[in-house]
Amino acid sequence: MAKRILIVEDDRVLRETTSAYLEAEGFRVLGAADGLKGLEMALREKLDLILLDLVLPELDGIELVRRLREKGRPTPVIILTGEKKEEIDKVLGLELGADEYMVKPFGQRELLARIHAVLRRGQPSAATVDEVAFGDVKIDFKKLEASKAGAKVELTAREYALLKLLVAHEGEVVTRTTILNEVWGYERFPTTRTVDTFIHNLRRKVEDDPSKPAHILTVHWAGYKFQKRPLRSPR
Repeated sequence: MAKRILIVEDDRVLRETTSAYLEAEGFRVLGAADGLKGLEMALREKLDLILLDLVLPELDGIELVRRLREKGRPTPVIILTGEKKEEIDKVLGLELGADEYMVKPFGQRELLARIHAVLRRGQPSAATVDEVAFGDVKIDFKKLEASKAGAKVELTAREYALLKLLVAHEGEVVTRTTILNEVWGYERFPTTRTVDTFIHNLRRKVEDDPSKPAHILTVHWAGYKFQKRPLRSPR
């Protein structure tokens, strides 16, 4: 299921461009142009993350965070701040329970990296996945051993890392950008086409019918997800 993000930002252009970018990365995005509307939506909707401007009409970002936490809502918050003179507000916001902050202007790729970092906190980590079995495939990530129908399967170190990431987020959509960040690292600068190629090779080794995968699924325009039990009509 796609992660749900609320953007509370009165700058319409920034709100809409950021929404479009995050939706292209596989998130479901809601938007609010003022603090009161943002608070209402934050209390009503089931959210995974809030991007929150500090200076807002009706209700400022600091008060929004305060009221949200008073209601016992632990939704992670990334504060968006425009001026360095707001340093005190940023610190106050973090003390009230915000999780991170970014200073405007910021790059969309940097924002995406911060979002993924915040969402990973408290989520299952690929590091905790030691083994998995699906269909007639068995994978031991600690020993780097794989078999299918009892026969040894040769996987590369990168293929193990990619499969481990998908397994750690079973049932969730993992975007190509997340895969690049987690498996390759931003410093390597591969392309999303690289991810597709590795997925193709991985399916060829572990799927019964790579052209109709039952476990490593494509989520069109979003990314990939792993499931142990095949769908009735696998894609």
